[in-house]
Amino acid sequence: FNSTNSAGLSGCLGDDEVENPKMSLRVGTRLDSPPLEFYAENGKDYLGFEIDLIRAIAKKMNARVEIEDINFDALIPALQSNMIDLAISGMTITDERSQIVVFSDPYYESGLTVLVKANNSSINSFDDLRGKRIATRVGSTGYAAARQIAGVNIIEFGEANEAVEELQNGEADAVIGDRPVNDYLVKNNAELGLRSLPGTLSAEYYGIAVAKDNKELLQKINESLQYIRDSGEYDKIYSKWFGEN
Repeated sequence: FNSTNSAGLSGCLGDDEVENPKMSLRVGTRLDSPPLEFYAENGKDYLGFEIDLIRAIAKKMNARVEIEDINFDALIPALQSNMIDLAISGMTITDERSQIVVFSDPYYESGLTVLVKANNSSINSFDDLRGKRIATRVGSTGYAAARQIAGVNIIEFGEANEAVEELQNGEADAVIGDRPVNDYLVKNNAELGLRSLPGTLSAEYYGIAVAKDNKELLQKINESLQYIRDSGEYDKIYSKWFGEN
């Protein structure tokens, strides 16, 4: 499970697909969560479902995209300080976040799942997590969910892969994270010896976050998102990364 720790790096994306762009979009994301967004093997190019999605949205807006690789818990502060125009990084729409930013229409139904070692015979359901050591990413809904479990010891990390490493090293009993990321991890990294508990802890929806005072941009994003849904392009992007719709 490879992820380059390089918060603060930036680069252009999709210039070849937008002729004479009318605007630039500074996009904040954390490139550590395949299949949502991650670095290619060359360590330079950006790949993932959300990368393709924002590229398609920007193309409809006739916009040039500039990706900023920012720690997840710093994305909303970056919006508030006008460092970026929008954030797309597996960010769940919550009431708490909606008090300080505005979200686009939902574009993905997710949920939280739990990873344990495949040979762990003592944790087979969510009830078995009581009193255990749980690793999760700081500022995430996984952290909020872990706080609701009785007697747990929560271990916070800035990077999703750090939480997984803690599980592998035996320093954590389980990892709570987003379903698409956990599913991808188990499916494509069999050598890690991990499995997911059945079911999801919660139903969640991802949205693109925009600063409260940028309602005009939000409207353009929603219009472009609806366009790529209606045109069938969203389905193609979804199928590319998840294999079904």
